[in-house]
Amino acid sequence: MTAVTDSRGARPVAAPVRPQGRTFNVKTMPGFVVMAWFCIVALYTPIAVLVAYSFNDNNAAVIWTQFSTRWYGIALHDDEIRDAALLSLKVAFIASLFATTFATMAALATTRVPTYRGLTFIYAVINQPLMVPEIVTGIATIVFFGLIRQITGIYGIGYLITAHIVFCIPFAYLPIRARLEDMDRTYETAAADLYASPWKTFQHVTFPLLVPGILGGAMLAFLVSLDDVVISVLVAGPGETTLPLYVVSQIKRGITPELNAMATMFLCASVILATTFFLLTRRKAK
Repeated sequence: MTAVTDSRGARPVAAPVRPQGRTFNVKTMPGFVVMAWFCIVALYTPIAVLVAYSFNDNNAAVIWTQFSTRWYGIALHDDEIRDAALLSLKVAFIASLFATTFATMAALATTRVPTYRGLTFIYAVINQPLMVPEIVTGIATIVFFGLIRQITGIYGIGYLITAHIVFCIPFAYLPIRARLEDMDRTYETAAADLYASPWKTFQHVTFPLLVPGILGGAMLAFLVSLDDVVISVLVAGPGETTLPLYVVSQIKRGITPELNAMATMFLCASVILATTFFLLTRRKAK
């Protein structure tokens, strides 16, 4: 109760205090802990088994004999695996470079302009690869590229790289746009007040502040391109076997410890990139 004075000023009147409701916390819901542990076990137990059996000395993938790292050496010295890995890195690097460049321009064009009619539609167009099933995007892409090949007679790995660039753009766009929206425009306004041109403002103010978002977007695009299977299997031509495609083709023949070792190395690279992306894009507590 809080004491207040009535309208006549005679004596204080106790004012009722509204009881504050408890803040909703999902952790207190019945069964939350059990469901959380079930999801963790279901997700990470197969990965733990794969990593463990990559150190199995036996030629059989699921029969444990003794600890050994020889399958890592065999995987590293396999010419097919090395060629597929190098091709995947090449495609992912080029795709992430161009996708990040286009995503940065799109983020600037959608955040550093006054709100106008149709801006929501532009957001939807940029993020279209995230909303449409990947198999639909892959089929549409292969049909479109087929028409181009028929008209121009041009073949090559450029089609695979172009497809990766297109579906990587929204993955790079989201962290870059988020970074731009969180940036304080005071410095940009001050630069404009000091007669700096828009390019000078971007070069000396906006871009340095935007670098963490750009790096995070580039790493996310690189990771998505490196891990893609659906679009690659539809668009890739002869001699364009990426590492995920090689793994899929080998699985049809049966799981081997060599595949376990290769998958473990691939997993480690993905975890490093994902962790770096998280560290670059997380918000610092104020």
